[in-house]
Amino acid sequence: VLSQQNEFNRIWEGISKELKKEKIFLVDEKHLTKPQQEFVKNFFDEQVRSNVIPLMIETLPHMPYIRDKSIYLGVVMRKKEDAYKQKYSLIEVPANAVGRFVLLPSKAGEQHIILLEDVIRFNLPNIFSYFEYDYFDAHVFKVTKDAEIDIDNDVSTTFVEKMEKGLKNRRKGKPVRFVYDKEMDAGLLEYLIRRLSLSRKSNIIPGGRIHNFRHFIDFPDVFTTKNTRRTPFTHPELQNTMRVTDVILKKDVMLHFPYQSYNSVIDLLREAAMDPQVTSIKLTAYRLAEKSKVINALINAARNGKEVVVMLELKARFDEEANIEWKSILEDEGVKVLLGVPLRKIHAKLCIIKKRVGHKTIQYGFVSTGNLNERTAKVYGDHCLLTANRNVMADINRIFRYLENWQTGINNLRLCKTLLVCPTNMRRELEAMINTEIKHAKAKKEASITVKVNSLSDTALINKLYEAATAGVKINLIIRSIFCAVMENKKFKFPVKAISIVDEYLEHARVLIFHNGGNEKIYISSADWMVRNLDHRVEAALPILEPSIKQEIKDIINIQLKDNVKARTLNNELTNNYVSSAGKKVRSQIETYHYLHQKTLKKIEVSSN
Repeated sequence: VLSQQNEFNRIWEGISKELKKEKIFLVDEKHLTKPQQEFVKNFFDEQVRSNVIPLMIETLPHMPYIRDKSIYLGVVMRKKEDAYKQKYSLIEVPANAVGRFVLLPSKAGEQHIILLEDVIRFNLPNIFSYFEYDYFDAHVFKVTKDAEIDIDNDVSTTFVEKMEKGLKNRRKGKPVRFVYDKEMDAGLLEYLIRRLSLSRKSNIIPGGRIHNFRHFIDFPDVFTTKNTRRTPFTHPELQNTMRVTDVILKKDVMLHFPYQSYNSVIDLLREAAMDPQVTSIKLTAYRLAEKSKVINALINAARNGKEVVVMLELKARFDEEANIEWKSILEDEGVKVLLGVPLRKIHAKLCIIKKRVGHKTIQYGFVSTGNLNERTAKVYGDHCLLTANRNVMADINRIFRYLENWQTGINNLRLCKTLLVCPTNMRRELEAMINTEIKHAKAKKEASITVKVNSLSDTALINKLYEAATAGVKINLIIRSIFCAVMENKKFKFPVKAISIVDEYLEHARVLIFHNGGNEKIYISSADWMVRNLDHRVEAALPILEPSIKQEIKDIINIQLKDNVKARTLNNELTNNYVSSAGKKVRSQIETYHYLHQKTLKKIEVSSN
């Protein structure tokens, strides 16, 4: 852990230098100009003060509850003439309420930013003015607690009550890691370790001045050069239309996030909420944005008299508490909330909308590889197919029948004919498609498999890939996270290309391509190739049928396979060396953006002629 922390600090130092080159400066409380000092004082009084609650921990019989998603300032206070009489206080940094980054008045051509904890540090004399101390020292620390939730077997309580009880117990749990600023006052550090009952030295990790980098997903958009994050654009088929619904009732539309705008999904749900012909909306939700536009659209639909059903996965790790809160909000608005299936997470990303036109019921919706979360859609690479395909909608209906009546058994999932569904037929169908490629390879026919998933650890499927490679199937793997295969083997007839791409956006999409004798089978999927996904979750993989969309998916995957800037080779030693190749430099995320943007520009040009 210490080596990882040191590596993390090294990387952050490099990023800090790059920011300075861009004239972007993270300024602490000791290096403010006079105008900036006045700004920080006013900002604290107007925006922060009401959210700051100092805890005088030495006067408390028990250590206060420490949140494991928050950062805290440990404050040392004393009078300069009496250095031995010092007091300690804790302040939770209210990043969720105020925001972590504060833009400061800056010179022309520069941008100065101060972190919220430094705003609080600057105002410590103001916060503790009652005590008449004249010396303050404050350092950040963060606590991580055991994330497991114990669900008891009490039959007299509901699942929600069990989850709430489990969350309360998790809050009371002992810390398993304590990360602190290595410059922290030694007396305060010793005091915190004792009060938090931290006994194992391996759990106490010195770090840098800044912690909780997860907030950096919301770093201010202050970049002015070519490195600025590329602005998402509307899908070309949705450019000049008043209604998303009208388009997808005629043809499938594949959205690629974060290159294309997530607003099209929000617009689809808003249209359904207001459409008097729409009778129902059903969707699955795993992780939602904090201020969810998806939820707002569903609430509006319920208020407009639609039947709204939301499968809300309470067991989504680290989002359990937020999802319990969303459950209450939705139910108060008349939304039917499904809570999943015991011992089985619902990870499929599905939506079905039904509308009545005359004597007909029309169904449409979407299948996605990513969460219904407009915040993460800005930085997660995912695919989402908007479709009115009858066979797909029939399968989504079957999945919801299972979710609404899981006590009657899993048969509704077994009836799915178009979607590959876990835990019923996906594993079997994947093995069958691999077997087809093996058969073709042995017959000296073209055979290939491309798998892009977050994680590859399922032993049975890894062994099938070994068998395929030995038979002469050409295999390409794009695996971002867990990788348990050994893909350098002299028995393989062709070298297996196995890479990981880590860049500005998180590669979250799952894509499967099987050559299938020239009649390629291409799927987008919610499932990683892991036992937990394939055997213990409800997942869905969607076959891509529209030729132009199949080609688009292939083009994007081929761009990624050519990446020689951010791609790393997954060799047997897992040294994660960057791919090296002669010729043009290909950074796949930038090339994918340009590829999709050019298609949009061509569509606009054709439409204007």
